[in-house]
Amino acid sequence: MNPCNISCELHDYIEIACLYGYQVKLTLKNKQSIEGKAVNIITVNKKEYLLIDNGKEQRMDLTHIAKMQVLTANAKFNEVNF
Repeated sequence: MNPCNISCELHDYIEIACLYGYQVKLTLKNKQSIEGKAVNIITVNKKEYLLIDNGKEQRMDLTHIAKMQVLTANAKFNEVNF
């Protein structure tokens, strides 16, 4: 098992978003944002990425995420600050 690149508590929120296929808006530490469906978490070269589907699959480095907002109605949570 690979160690978490972010706190395990925050990692759990990302896993929940993927499990339920939530539509999310990610705000990155460089102030850019991206929206799409949370699909999966993958590990490449000991770095973890969130796969986002917004018409194409994009990898978002978990350590670059500043905030995740859930856009799906009636979600288990609304917003997480990293």
